[in-house]
Amino acid sequence: MKNRISKILLNTIVLIGTSIFAQSILVGKKETKAVSKDSLKKIKFLEKEPLAIDSIIAINTKYKLYKKSSRASYYANKFHGRRTASGRVYDMNKLTAAHKTLPFGTVIRVTNIANGKSVIVEITDRGPFVRGREIDLSKKAFFTIASSSGAGYINVSLDILQK
Repeated sequence: MKNRISKILLNTIVLIGTSIFAQSILVGKKETKAVSKDSLKKIKFLEKEPLAIDSIIAINTKYKLYKKSSRASYYANKFHGRRTASGRVYDMNKLTAAHKTLPFGTVIRVTNIANGKSVIVEITDRGPFVRGREIDLSKKAFFTIASSSGAGYINVSLDILQK
């Protein structure tokens, strides 16, 4: 009974989160939300929940293959709280990434070739500055798709979100 209630509660939270993002209209870099006072209470409730709702905005979109096979690593503790090349503060618990050439704000789907898991990240920094690596993921993004927690890099494919 307790397990069933928790499943119903989780499904309700996901539906509320999906409806909130469905109400959002992205215009360039500005985001306009049409929400009511009741929705604001729901948003505050969702902020307390440890859900990874960063990637919901890119569910029903098309992607174009950028690299079929490349290496991804992660950067975490040393840079946490510092400013990135784009001017934003790096948070290792967000779904972000660093790439040498892609423009800031580019949304990419990173797929682990070994297990098929994917994560959607936004380019907010420059790097990696290590030969043979294509992209640096935030700690959260890396371990979302990694097979084991002891991995230092993984082989991935990169797809760019089509606008």
